[in-house]
Amino acid sequence: MQRKYVLPVVCIALLSACNNSSDSTITTFKNIDVKYPVTKKDTTVKDDYFGTAVADPYRWLENDTSAETAAWVKAENEVTQGYFSQIPFRDAIRKRYEKIFNYEKYSAPFRQGKHTYYYKNSGLQNQSVLYREADGSSAPDTFLDPNTFSKDGTTSLAGIAFSKDGSMAAYNISEGGSDWQKLVVMNAADKKQLADTLEIKFSGASWKGNDGFYYCNYERPKQGSVLSGKNESHKLYYHKLGTSQKEDKLVYGSDASPVRYMGGYLSEDERWLFISTANETYGGALFVQDLSKPNSPVVPIVADMKNNHAIVDVDDQYFYIQTDLDAPTGKLVAAPIADPKPANWKTIIPAKPEVLSVSAVGGTLYCTYMKDAVNKVYEFDHSGKQIREVELPGLGTAGGFSGKKEEKETYFVFTSYTNPATIYKLDIATGKSSLYKESKVEFKPSDFESKQVFYTSKDGTKIPMIITYKKGVELNGKNPCLLYGYGGFSVSLTPAFSTSNVILLENGGVYAVPNLRGGGEYGEDWHNLGVKMKKQNVFDDFIAAAQYLIDNKYTSKDMLAIAGGSNGGLLVGACMTQKPDMCKVAFPAVGVMDMLRYHKFTAGAGWAYDYGTSADSKEMFEYLYRYSPLHNIRPASYPATLVTTADHDDRVVPAHSFKFAATLQENQKGANPVLIRIETKAGHGAGKSTQQIIEEQTDKWSFLFYNLGVKPVY
Repeated sequence: MQRKYVLPVVCIALLSACNNSSDSTITTFKNIDVKYPVTKKDTTVKDDYFGTAVADPYRWLENDTSAETAAWVKAENEVTQGYFSQIPFRDAIRKRYEKIFNYEKYSAPFRQGKHTYYYKNSGLQNQSVLYREADGSSAPDTFLDPNTFSKDGTTSLAGIAFSKDGSMAAYNISEGGSDWQKLVVMNAADKKQLADTLEIKFSGASWKGNDGFYYCNYERPKQGSVLSGKNESHKLYYHKLGTSQKEDKLVYGSDASPVRYMGGYLSEDERWLFISTANETYGGALFVQDLSKPNSPVVPIVADMKNNHAIVDVDDQYFYIQTDLDAPTGKLVAAPIADPKPANWKTIIPAKPEVLSVSAVGGTLYCTYMKDAVNKVYEFDHSGKQIREVELPGLGTAGGFSGKKEEKETYFVFTSYTNPATIYKLDIATGKSSLYKESKVEFKPSDFESKQVFYTSKDGTKIPMIITYKKGVELNGKNPCLLYGYGGFSVSLTPAFSTSNVILLENGGVYAVPNLRGGGEYGEDWHNLGVKMKKQNVFDDFIAAAQYLIDNKYTSKDMLAIAGGSNGGLLVGACMTQKPDMCKVAFPAVGVMDMLRYHKFTAGAGWAYDYGTSADSKEMFEYLYRYSPLHNIRPASYPATLVTTADHDDRVVPAHSFKFAATLQENQKGANPVLIRIETKAGHGAGKSTQQIIEEQTDKWSFLFYNLGVKPVY
């Protein structure tokens, strides 16, 4: 969870297929004996919150560099792996998933200078390789192969930025999934690496000519480890090639007025430097500097941090800005370059009930509208006139529609829960699209179905949910079901195909995704219905989704699993502690579990827009204390629980999961296992190697089927 940082390219997987095997069978497996490690408790550790003493006996697990914590991690992993080793069909699931995963994966191509670039993974490579083709050539060559960055495949290519003419490049390297990354500079023409290597966090490069670039960075944490220490003041710098990072020029930001998130990026003509600043994950200010005039000042476009704003395009008269100022679902405005303050904005594309996302390519605008989590796309000119609707293959998610002004064509990707991602080429002048890369898998979308339902939450609010399963499966309450949710930070869960979910679907399972309050599916108003002292709405929505699935015979309590990651891990943790009998299995992944201390680590303080903090007020503390997963564990019979985290997670530090798992193991009164799986050389999720993904998903499905009493068909 952080300010959205969009990498230059998002790799799109053309996904593989399942067979049409007969449904799995329900059985009873023998109990696997689990003996948890003894976790030291320090009952003297307490904090006072407005007169309330709160114990934190496992705080020592927050020290991620101590030998004591390392020994605990090793002991817990040994117990967990010992459990997995006794599941009789684990190897069969691994082999099946490896077969599913073994397919060619491509990204949409993009042009830089005289070359066309794209990512490709041949099947089971740990990391996708960046290829390029010269104009007029059909023979690609390897430009960057991240598989050479480390022997075990855990170092990833996390982004790349080219100079305007394509002759220089700066690429991000993430080691073990960390948000702290290296920024490496190379001559793109001959692929030779320069001496310039920078250390950065939450940033890429924005080139100015071929001599240097802008980037943002924090200072190294003064307290705690690099992976857990607090990040407070993001600043914008300019790096001139051939100089050291310590010589870089500070462009914007100061310790006197710190901001937690900052971005700096140039207009395509490199005249304008745009600077965004924010203290929380929602709302930010926007500034501009005219680089055509020496020593020109940084001028505010929007000085406050009450709304979201993003530059979409620039011409010789206007900055085109997408904003939710007075438009919770978004609108596009033209801001006069001479005086771009909001008072002078002219609405080009007004807000609609559907949520708007605008991109620019080839001198035109593409507006993606989201209604009930499904996309429609329209082409507009810069006066706001609609040119045409882009024909999509069906109901699902479309992404792309970006590029430079001179482009004659662009690309987009379409996917849904039953349709593997497919890449299309779009002719900008005619609006005609053609198939570019199609999945060549055996998976047949016609054998499966997704249906959208609207159910009623606790307070009467209607919540949409998409449910996916194989056609012909009898919905009799005996189907294994995975209910997945997020519900925060204005993040929208839109339909997308998953190789991992094939394991569930081909075993007669049901996959359900509700669009909870706190998300962005209906704009900022929907988001705000699930923040701070309205956060309980999110948990109520998720619990009601589970009840709908049970009442309508998609599944039963004994066949239901719930899952979520990051803020979704908080969701799972809160629901299972509030209602331990809502499901049989729980998967809280990389979750925010200690709501009283989350803001004390890395960039966590920036999440306060959604959560509030325990220091804000007595009322806010009491509200957080009532649902904080860590602090609401009591002796009870909890679901079979697999907590997952990673040693290099410097977004949501693993101490959240460590303390939650230790407390849950102490208080579990039923027979269900409580395990924690701690990945090494991995972070919050991005950049994992193919081998890590296969092992993690194998363990997840093995744990689910075993504890639901389902024998998979393999």
